[in-house]
Amino acid sequence: MKFTSYWHDTSKAFAGATREPLAGDFEVAVIGAGFTGLNAARKLAKSGVKVALIEAEHVGYGASGRNGGHLNSGHFASFGAAKAHFGEAKARRFWRSYDDSIDMIEAIIAEERIDCSFRRGGKLKLASKPSHVKQLQAMCEELRREVDPSVEWLSRGDVRKELGSEAFHGAVLSPKSAMMHMGRYANGMAEAAARHGAAIWEHNPVQSCIRVSDGWRITSPTGSLAARQVILATDAYTSENFDYYRRRMMPIASFIVVTRPLTAEEVAATLPGNRNYTNSLNIANYFRLTPDNRLFGGRAKFSAASNQKTDARSGELLRKQMLDVFPQLADVEIDYCWGGLVGCTQDRYPRAGTADGLIYGMGYSGHGAQLSTLIGNVLADLAMGRTDTNPIGGMDWNAVPLHTGKPWFLPMVGTYYRLKDMLA
Repeated sequence: MKFTSYWHDTSKAFAGATREPLAGDFEVAVIGAGFTGLNAARKLAKSGVKVALIEAEHVGYGASGRNGGHLNSGHFASFGAAKAHFGEAKARRFWRSYDDSIDMIEAIIAEERIDCSFRRGGKLKLASKPSHVKQLQAMCEELRREVDPSVEWLSRGDVRKELGSEAFHGAVLSPKSAMMHMGRYANGMAEAAARHGAAIWEHNPVQSCIRVSDGWRITSPTGSLAARQVILATDAYTSENFDYYRRRMMPIASFIVVTRPLTAEEVAATLPGNRNYTNSLNIANYFRLTPDNRLFGGRAKFSAASNQKTDARSGELLRKQMLDVFPQLADVEIDYCWGGLVGCTQDRYPRAGTADGLIYGMGYSGHGAQLSTLIGNVLADLAMGRTDTNPIGGMDWNAVPLHTGKPWFLPMVGTYYRLKDMLA
């Protein structure tokens, strides 16, 4: 078993990063080469802006290369909750921004000719308990009425045709949802940004970002550069240099396992519907087939850390959860197990705009794979003076009480949600 991301291991690494020390004078510097930063840099470069993209590790290293591979429509909360939070008009715009971002991803893939197995397969939100059925049916009806008439309710019998399991009691089908190979998309976006003129540095963690008379001076272990504006796109991987943002997000580890490739018979017996799937528990499992027919699932527990020891323990738990759903896979080996950090805000809504002198987009709270490409576009617009494309602009963002960047309270949060799942 490999303790590395399947997405990283099965994609050709980006080879277009500069090997020179960090240096130069730029109109915009983007910090963080996940989907947000990559698309911000790509759009700026296409628009003729002199842009630098700076990454502490390698392109797609963080959440963009460690996630569940889902591009799902809408937010995790109900539309009613979003409406109560934002007001009706803004809630509709926010909700639809997830669909808009998937459309944007599809268009970029075609425009930049990125080979990443993008496919519109739809998503099932599965009722894990009989008591969850009415709530999900109400959510489905609300979505159909208010914002997305394409969603459908599937009965327990319908669900059995979609996946080979007796564990679920119905599901909401969102047919607009999609999937892709996340590593190949990230590397393809980096190649596109470089092709359009962006200068990209990997393995250059930002040591300081200091305001100077005509903008900012950014320093890394290899050198420094000047930029008139800075875009911060680091989400859960935000360093201590940016304390304003760290105090407003909780970095929570999420864990994933991937099986060996399944035979055609095993695929037919487990996921014949070949969609994205997530269950209705608070500490949820999510799963899908990879392009080479491996079964892929995630979310084991709340944690603030991901290392080989915690990944291995979480992998054991995830294997048990997989067999609870698909006991027919008892003899199927796990080939990959890894963890990564999710940047969660207190209310679990993302944030994008300007604060503390920087342009930023982050706090995706586990739903960034689909939205981050659009937010990267928004941040590029902000850097170029356009302010009308941000679907989540103007939101208050208070610091998490008693949180200094290291979420000591996560074990208690995890216990609370596990108890809710047991009792619900």
